[in-house]
Amino acid sequence: MQRLSVLFPTPLGCYDYKSELSLTHGQFVKAPFGQKTIVGVVWNQDPNFSIPENKIKEISNIVDIPALPQQTIQFVNWVSKYTLSPVGMVLKMALIPDPEKTSKKPISFLEPNPNPTDISFSADQQAAIQSLNAKINNGFSVSLLDGVTGSGKTEVYFESIAEALKHSGQVLVLLPEITLTNSWLNRFEKRFGVKPAVWHSAITQKQRRDTWRAVLKGEARVIVGARSALFLPYQKLNLIIVDEEHDASYKQEDGILYQARDMAIVRAKLAECPIILASATPSVETYCNVLSGKYDHISLPERFSGATFPDIRIVDMRQRTKGEISFISKELKETLSEKLKDKEQSLLFINRRGYAPLVLCRACGERLQCPHCSAWLVEHRQKKNLQCHHCGYTRKIPTECPACHEKDSLISCGPGVERIFEETVRLFPNAKCEMVTSDTLANPSVFSELSQRMIDGEIDILIGTQILAKGHNFPNLTLVGVIDADMGLAGGDLRASERTFQLLHQVMGRAGRDQKKGMAILQSYNPENLIIQALQANDRTRFMNEEIASRQLLKMPPFGRLAAIIVSGKNQNLTYQTALQLAKTAPFLKEVSVLGPVAAPLAILRGKYRFRLLIKTPKDFKLQNMLKSWLEQNQFPRSVDVRLDIDPYSFF
Repeated sequence: MQRLSVLFPTPLGCYDYKSELSLTHGQFVKAPFGQKTIVGVVWNQDPNFSIPENKIKEISNIVDIPALPQQTIQFVNWVSKYTLSPVGMVLKMALIPDPEKTSKKPISFLEPNPNPTDISFSADQQAAIQSLNAKINNGFSVSLLDGVTGSGKTEVYFESIAEALKHSGQVLVLLPEITLTNSWLNRFEKRFGVKPAVWHSAITQKQRRDTWRAVLKGEARVIVGARSALFLPYQKLNLIIVDEEHDASYKQEDGILYQARDMAIVRAKLAECPIILASATPSVETYCNVLSGKYDHISLPERFSGATFPDIRIVDMRQRTKGEISFISKELKETLSEKLKDKEQSLLFINRRGYAPLVLCRACGERLQCPHCSAWLVEHRQKKNLQCHHCGYTRKIPTECPACHEKDSLISCGPGVERIFEETVRLFPNAKCEMVTSDTLANPSVFSELSQRMIDGEIDILIGTQILAKGHNFPNLTLVGVIDADMGLAGGDLRASERTFQLLHQVMGRAGRDQKKGMAILQSYNPENLIIQALQANDRTRFMNEEIASRQLLKMPPFGRLAAIIVSGKNQNLTYQTALQLAKTAPFLKEVSVLGPVAAPLAILRGKYRFRLLIKTPKDFKLQNMLKSWLEQNQFPRSVDVRLDIDPYSFF
């Protein structure tokens, strides 16, 4: 009788079982768990032989599917230890519900054709392809594919995918937004003759089940997906690509908190395969790793086909006529008119959903707030409601102030994308205007249709949020107008400057991607700001050097380490006392700074009060060991939730 450990996709650890069957790590089995019999995985953990034999339950039977690959087991264990999350909950991300269930008509995944078609490459692209292809089947390596917007990075890494396919491996491509997937899939199909396997939250349960099993069997050769695609059970991973590696959406902010780009590098190391990080605006962490020689640097400094980066003009919004309420400056209006006359397309960008970010009463000053969060309600005029962008609470727009009951006293303050759309339509009634935000997109195919209409010239002016900032190529788009270039700089976020620079650089890069010269107009109330100046000069190096110097001085990542502890609960006093007790038991170490507890910037979220502690240590400090020991010393009330965020990216 064999004794072994079985891990289930639950918040609990491994359980010991016995079996007369010969079982190995990774095999799927059914075993009694409480009152049920559920599917688990034989895990690489030594059983506890101090438990008497008669107390050990027996495995019911083996599930007839291939075993979970050892690299997947290693990866699940690594993520669990790094994030200090229950290993069973990490395993849950690597499985699907009812993994033994099969489809009556499973999807067949066709083999992509790696052989090149008639593609012409620039000299820079050819050099990049040669350098990257030399790394395939040659062990672990990290390369930054650093190319300006429109330089053809995707076409370059497609050739690396082709090379990996020739070596009979599997390829994973991570994209930051599912809205990018359809245009990317069309480009992939044009190059390889078939579409790859797709993995993200919008696919059906059947697609999820069939894709998971095809990956496990090695039948799905190329997988493109969101960050969760990292946890699929690859049989032979030959190459990983992280497109737009700088994108903040690679940070998982719910459930298990992890940074998918960083975890992808770990995944590549375990698989002993190369990983390519692609970006026009690399993250500070990646840039520093290039400077230190840890990552290889593959550069594409020129746009493809001789196109040039757009000319950039700054409009000082402080010089507007007093009392003017238009959010589109005179300069931008005039340029929009010129583009319409020339039958060229324009994009207006504002990174704020809805019509207005704040609704208040002009009679008593009441600001309409979410009843469940410490956040203002955002007006969505097209839907005729007010919405909280944190918890999803909605209500109809009232006809009177809820505080003083004055009728018709509510006014909208500040611009959102709907308000800019309304103003654009008023200024240019004969123009074909279209608005796009995450609220207006039901699924990726809707955006694909809109993109095609843009390419076909059916839209003159496109108004949208950050969903338009990356991955799109509109040949006749020659003007980008940024309504509020200062918006992302408010608050004390560590990465606010970096994110603002990346976002604005990316969105400006949508203009002039073909042979026509592009222009970008940035409206700013602080044109002397370093970021605005660096953007105007198209001087990424200047911005990066300043940002690195600032981080180095403060010993902030990547020159130090951070962890956050978020304490939340419905009882404000109990939650605060729990956070305070946690701070009092913090380890007294010279290398460790513990800041807080303080009320979080979003002090109430979904009806729960929130307090934060921030832990700061040197770069080489063993942070997880200290945190594990510290948290194990404390017992927390059941009604209070304590969450740990290693390497936090947001501080809300």
